[in-house]
Amino acid sequence: MSEWWTYSLSDMLLFSPRVYYRLFELHNHALWPAQLLTVAAGLGMVFALARPSIVRTRLTFVVLGIIWIWVGWAFFWVRYATINWAAPYVAPAYALEGLMLIAAGLLKKQFSFSSAAAFSRKAAIVLLAAILVGYPLIAPAVGRSWSSAEVFGIAPDPTALATLAVLAASPKGGRLALMVIPLLWIVISTATLWTLQSPEYWIAPLAAVLALAIACLRVEPRPSAA
Repeated sequence: MSEWWTYSLSDMLLFSPRVYYRLFELHNHALWPAQLLTVAAGLGMVFALARPSIVRTRLTFVVLGIIWIWVGWAFFWVRYATINWAAPYVAPAYALEGLMLIAAGLLKKQFSFSSAAAFSRKAAIVLLAAILVGYPLIAPAVGRSWSSAEVFGIAPDPTALATLAVLAASPKGGRLALMVIPLLWIVISTATLWTLQSPEYWIAPLAAVLALAIACLRVEPRPSAA
């Protein structure tokens, strides 16, 4: 029997690229037209960042939390588990992130995107909009069918990246802690795509780095003059 250190990432994957992307096709077909609702929710988050208020910020976090729980169950528990034995172990992490987002939206006081300056919010808006609109375009851009497109609120990668964009312009308290699970998933997904030799493997980590840059280097609003 070979020693564990002789195995590579490719030895640990039990599926081919064709099987992996066929999974998204089946998932999209089974859930249509839920994609229209999740993208509409994402566009609502863009509006909440552009016109910040406590109510809109709270609603954004609650909706994000519900979406995380939904993706954890519908994608990981029901769909991805059919080809990947580790998927059921990821589903609880998605549910935990969802519960934390909901709790942040409901329990924090004076919770508003307005705590970030306009420049930081605009950067987060651009990144969020690019993820919502651009991520589904990756599939046809690399030669796959539209039916395998990964959509926010349906597939895990754009959901995690959109969440990082929202968190980048969110109030400071607990913001970085809420980024941990989305970032961990992007690391896992990037490793999977790299092993599958998918040409788009670099896109998700790049978007995640941009979100982290906005969060860590973001400009705070200037205090108003007395």
